[in-house]
Amino acid sequence: MASLGVISTDSDVSAPAEKGADVAEISQTRLMIRRFRQSKLAVGGGIVLLFLYLVALFAPFVAPNDPAAVDTSAKFAVPTRIVWSGGPAMCALRQEIKDFEYVYTSDCEHPDRLHLFGKGWNYKLFGLIETDRHLFTPGSGKVLIWGGDSSGRDVFARTVKGAQVSLSIGLFGTAIATVLAVIIGTISGYFAGITDTVIQRVIEIVSSVPTLPLWATLAAILPRDMSVPERYFFMSVILSLVGWAGLARALRAKVMSYAGADYVKAARAAGSGHARIIRTHMIPNSLSHIVAVTMLAIPMGIVAETSLSFLGIGMQDPAISWGVLLQDAQDVNVVTSYPWLLIPAFAVIVAVTCFQLLGDGIRDAVDPYG
Repeated sequence: MASLGVISTDSDVSAPAEKGADVAEISQTRLMIRRFRQSKLAVGGGIVLLFLYLVALFAPFVAPNDPAAVDTSAKFAVPTRIVWSGGPAMCALRQEIKDFEYVYTSDCEHPDRLHLFGKGWNYKLFGLIETDRHLFTPGSGKVLIWGGDSSGRDVFARTVKGAQVSLSIGLFGTAIATVLAVIIGTISGYFAGITDTVIQRVIEIVSSVPTLPLWATLAAILPRDMSVPERYFFMSVILSLVGWAGLARALRAKVMSYAGADYVKAARAAGSGHARIIRTHMIPNSLSHIVAVTMLAIPMGIVAETSLSFLGIGMQDPAISWGVLLQDAQDVNVVTSYPWLLIPAFAVIVAVTCFQLLGDGIRDAVDPYG
């Protein structure tokens, strides 16, 4: 009886120990990944964003037509009708002028087959590889999946091309803002005292300025004759001038909570300098919070660029961005007659919504014990 009692006691004690050992093997990174995967909306938003960035990366390959090519025979052309005729095919468009307006009709009696990886207009993939292959091309004629704009340019090709600027300028501008916020916020929270006081007053002044008027003023003073790369760079800098303040203040609070930790005191006692402590302890411990806040700041950069370009003070022709494309949709009568000109606006909505869903998922995953 006694031996049975001993055996029973050992088994009862060892079982929880094994379970505890299994739980201890799960790192915080794995817990964060598991927590993120539980958010189906965040995972879905990440997948959609990955698709959008792949399309933007291979924009010339995806676009069947040159996004800058003007074609008066396709002015405000309706979207091409796609049918199935032994495979995907398009109906030819017939242009007529009635009452001083262009009228288009679709001729589907002899549809033109669409060919995968066919030859079209020449371009340089990634600016290096010269080719004329595209994802899909018609056997003859011109396919306008999302119709034509006021100059007969392909709205689909321009929307895909515009994704390169609109999606990347949000990343670039937010990256600049994040670097500023990390430097300023860490210095403010770590050194405290008069340094913290001065920096916080500067942040309060920056935060008190209305964001959109400040962006509009800075963008309006840029020279009109700037090249596309120069305007892209300065627009990214302008978008970052305000975005750093909120992240810097949040990072300051994190760093202040870490500054009094035992491991920081031990590092100082061991002779570590301020730069080493900040580099090896302050920033790494705040990294998850930085990533979460940054992901939520990117869509603000996309919306800001779109708004400024829509008003004519952001990116300008010959640059192509979603905001530039929406300039044709400023007239209500034009939008009513040609609603496909609003498609770039839906692209903005999809991208911003997916970034917000992804940012919410990352923010929840940062605290897996919550």
